[in-house]
Amino acid sequence: MSPTVPVPASSRPGPSPTVVAVVVSYNRRELLSECLGAVATQTHPLDALVVVDNASTDGSPELVERDFPAADLVRLTRNTGGAGGFAAGLARALDQHSADLVWVMDDDTIPSETALSELLAARERYGSELGLVASRVLWTNGEDQDRNIPRRVPWATPRARRAAAAAGGRPMRTASFVSLLVSADAIRATGLPTADFFIWNDDFEFTARILRSRPGIYVPAAVVVHKTKELGTRSADPGERFFNEVRNKIWTFRAGRAFSPGEASLRAAVALVNWVRFYRHSQRRAVLRRALGAGVRAGLLHRPRSNREVLAEAGYELGEAW
Repeated sequence: MSPTVPVPASSRPGPSPTVVAVVVSYNRRELLSECLGAVATQTHPLDALVVVDNASTDGSPELVERDFPAADLVRLTRNTGGAGGFAAGLARALDQHSADLVWVMDDDTIPSETALSELLAARERYGSELGLVASRVLWTNGEDQDRNIPRRVPWATPRARRAAAAAGGRPMRTASFVSLLVSADAIRATGLPTADFFIWNDDFEFTARILRSRPGIYVPAAVVVHKTKELGTRSADPGERFFNEVRNKIWTFRAGRAFSPGEASLRAAVALVNWVRFYRHSQRRAVLRRALGAGVRAGLLHRPRSNREVLAEAGYELGEAW
């Protein structure tokens, strides 16, 4: 079997949900090639692969067309960040490939060959009511990527903990887009990621929105390597991207869709503590001060534009369902 050609579910024994992978890429050609190679050689084959290119200039789209011709390549005309890329990719997976489940990741995510099968096995053991299943994310040295460890559910009931443990995981309240299996039903019920976030907190808001009403679990047996330049920690200096952290957190808490008022207040307090931690560890405090002020103003004075508007600017038209 060619590693570049997904195997349709109809050719596999027994009933199986339609699983579509979505990979979002921007100017990381070599990592993209490694990511797609690992995705294509999973022990549980995919039904389809969607690659969303955020207007790369390094030859990434041409690489996909040459080396992974079976992939559905979505070429955006401008960089919409991870948020816009995943919004377009999830819509594409549902609209064009009739996905039941969507496996999402960035182009610097390298899944182990059994990552998808472990996610699917955990979902089968738990039950189809799961909205999300998340992977264990390691760095290149084998350490856990702290930023990608899903947040726990402090108020999870003993019954919920037992059900998650029986499936090989634990309950989670939020997760990242670094190898996340998402139910299509959950996407239809709660909507796509908010494209105008661009980067940071798009996965936080999207997963919290789903997990407010549906269960989700973290499955350590489903291992991927996140090949970031540095080991991600919760105190790493965000630099100018601190603007997106601040604005998007404010947008998240103002919208009221992801968290109840009480939980939003608690999460806002945690965010403030983290912002102080960022500042204390930063070597460019003036940059963070400017980003903080700009982020607060943008978060309070504006609202996110619609996904349809943001993606139309990048040459992608959403279907009527969105």
